[in-house]
Amino acid sequence: MTVSTTASATQLRVAVIATFVVFGINGLVFASWAARIPAVTDTLNLTPGQMGGLLLCLAVGSLIALPSAGYVASKLGTANTVRLAGLISALAGVGIALSLSAASTVGTAISLFVFGIGIGLWDVAINIEGADVEHKLGRTVMPQLHAAFSGGAFLGAIIGAGLANLGVELPAHLLVIAVVVAVATQWLPKYFLPHIPEPPHPEGELAPPKVRSAWRDRRTLLIGVVVLGATLTEGAGNDWIAKAAVDGLDVTEANGALMFAAFVLAMTAMRFFGGRAIDKFGRVPVLRGSMAAAAIGLTLFVFAPTLWLAMIGVALWGIGAALAFPMGMSAAADDPKRAAARVSVVSTLGYVAFLAGPPLLGFLGDVVGIRFALLAIGLPILVALVLAGAAKPLPKK
Repeated sequence: MTVSTTASATQLRVAVIATFVVFGINGLVFASWAARIPAVTDTLNLTPGQMGGLLLCLAVGSLIALPSAGYVASKLGTANTVRLAGLISALAGVGIALSLSAASTVGTAISLFVFGIGIGLWDVAINIEGADVEHKLGRTVMPQLHAAFSGGAFLGAIIGAGLANLGVELPAHLLVIAVVVAVATQWLPKYFLPHIPEPPHPEGELAPPKVRSAWRDRRTLLIGVVVLGATLTEGAGNDWIAKAAVDGLDVTEANGALMFAAFVLAMTAMRFFGGRAIDKFGRVPVLRGSMAAAAIGLTLFVFAPTLWLAMIGVALWGIGAALAFPMGMSAAADDPKRAAARVSVVSTLGYVAFLAGPPLLGFLGDVVGIRFALLAIGLPILVALVLAGAAKPLPKK
C-alpha cells in the first residue's frame, strides 16, 4: 500500500472528507465535458461516428495511463499522484477550450488524449486512497465516495444544462472548470492519509513484481471482467444519454442534458445509500440485482415513446449502474498489501469499457442511430451478472 498502516481518528476523518471532495471534483470535471457533447458535435460539425472517434482519443490517453497508475501511486503516494493528474487535466481542459474556440478537431483530439492521461491517473489514485480509508474504517464507504463522484457529475450536468440554455459557449465553461481543478487538486490532497514510500527496487526494473503478478491473478482478472461489463453501462450512459435523447426523442440540448442529469442523480442516490445494502446482503447479490436493473432501465430508455417514460428508464439504468464500479474497487483491494496493483489492473480492464466502449457505440450509431446502438451493451451486462461471484470478499486473515 501507499499509506501508513496506522492513522489517528482525526487524520482518518479528515482523509475521508478530503477524499470525498476530490471524488466530487473528479465527477464535476467529467460531467462538464459529457453533458455538453451535443455542443461539441455542433461546434465541430461531427457525426456520431466522428464524435466516437474523438471520444476514442480520450479513451486511449486513459488506457495508456491506467496500467502504470498503481505503480506511480505506490511511488509518489496518492496525494502527489492526484496533484500531478489534476495539473495535467486542467492544462488539457484549457487545450480543449482553445481548440473548440478555433473549431479545431485535431487540437480537440490531442487535448482529449492528454485529458485522458490525467483522468486515468486521478481515478486510480483516489480509488486506492478510498480503499485504504474503507479498510481503516472497517465498513463499506466506497459507494459513498463514488456517490460524491456522481454528485459532482450531477452538479456538472445541471451547470451544463443551465449554461446551454443561457447560450454560454462551452470553451468559457471549460476554462472556469480548469481553474477550479488546478486549485482543488493542489490543495485537498494534503489531507490524505500519510504516504510511506516503498523500499527501492533493483535498478532497471520498470515495475514492482507484485504489479506484474496482479495481471496473472485469476480472481483479479475475473473481477476486472465483471467491472468491464458493468462500467460499460455507466460509460455509455455518461457519454450518450444526452445525445441519444436529442436525436431519438427530438428534444432540445438543454433537455438532453437534464436527461443525463437524471441518470447521474439516480446513480448518486443509489451510491449514497448502497453501502448499507452491500453490508446487509453482500456484494454478489447486490451486484447481480444492479445488473438486472441496468438491463431493464436501458431497454425502457431505448424503446420509450415519450420523454417522461424515457426519464424513468434512465433513472432505473442509473440505479443499476451505480454500485458495480465501487464494489469492484473494494473487491480488488480486499488484500491491503496488494491493493495498489490489483486496483490498477481492475481499473484498467474496467476503463477499457468505460472509455473505449462509448466511442465504438458512436460508430454503431452511424448505422442504426445512437439510441438503438445502446442496446449493444446488453451482452456485457449479462456477462457481468453471470461472473458476479468473483467479487465475493476474501476471508479475513
